[in-house]
Amino acid sequence: MANKLSQFLPTRQQMRLIEASAEIQGSPPNRIDFLHTVHCQCGIPYRNPGDNVREWDRRQGLASLRIEAGSALDPRTGEFVKMGLPYGEKPRLVLIHLATEAVRTGSPVVEVEDSMTAFARALRMETNGQQLRTLKDQLARLAAATVRMGVVEDGRAVQVNAQFVSAFDLWFPRQEDQRVLWPSTVRLSDEYYRSLGKHAVPLDRRAVSALGSSSMALDVYVWLAQRLHRIAPNRPQFIDWVSLYEQFGQGFGRVRDFRRRFLQTLREVILVYPKARIDADGRGLTLFHSSPPVAARSEKSSLIA
Repeated sequence: MANKLSQFLPTRQQMRLIEASAEIQGSPPNRIDFLHTVHCQCGIPYRNPGDNVREWDRRQGLASLRIEAGSALDPRTGEFVKMGLPYGEKPRLVLIHLATEAVRTGSPVVEVEDSMTAFARALRMETNGQQLRTLKDQLARLAAATVRMGVVEDGRAVQVNAQFVSAFDLWFPRQEDQRVLWPSTVRLSDEYYRSLGKHAVPLDRRAVSALGSSSMALDVYVWLAQRLHRIAPNRPQFIDWVSLYEQFGQGFGRVRDFRRRFLQTLREVILVYPKARIDADGRGLTLFHSSPPVAARSEKSSLIA
């Protein structure tokens, strides 16, 4: 009987989504996260593409993203060590964290040595040793990487070529089994920081927290957050499944397998973005004008909190 009952009990992740949904529908956010609009449209790899893969290109609509894996100096040997491309949900959360702290403090310098564990806890991430080592490793990959972001505005291409950060400190844990490059202080590059100031998309931290264990869920949420409110009220936009597969379907061999997973993910996202107005059918999605997840007045008040 217990086994049968367990089939109807919500999982831990489902409970997080249900609780976050109730909070979001019951009150405005008291903490706002931010992410660059290009990252809201073009995601990084879901899984490790392999350390031999040194470039990652994504394109969606008028936005394009290229991430190039970099190298970092090993202070013990004086030699550069190749870093792999960032991947998974953790660098997505790191990008949100860096953008949020830069907007909140009004400074391109972000102290992460003291705040990363607190940030992980705020997002209800596991903070055991292995999880934190993985998080730090992904931050180091981001810090060493070069990013090229481009978007077409008013008929002309605007491109930013920069590193996410222009300088970072590195240290190695003494234990040989815990060798992780770990930037303790990062400085966002001036070009990236200026671009962020013009193109930061506000996000509800409760939604980010609830979706934080899924790369696809985070990608779908931030994509809708920057897109739905820009759709004209009387001009809904249709997107077919092939286009959605090209944007979000990395790792899926067949469109129908992707569609099944995407629809499941979309239901989770709508729980924490209840204002989103979307129809889905066998042809694709129809997006309707929707209020953003964070109202403009809430966004302004949060910046000085």
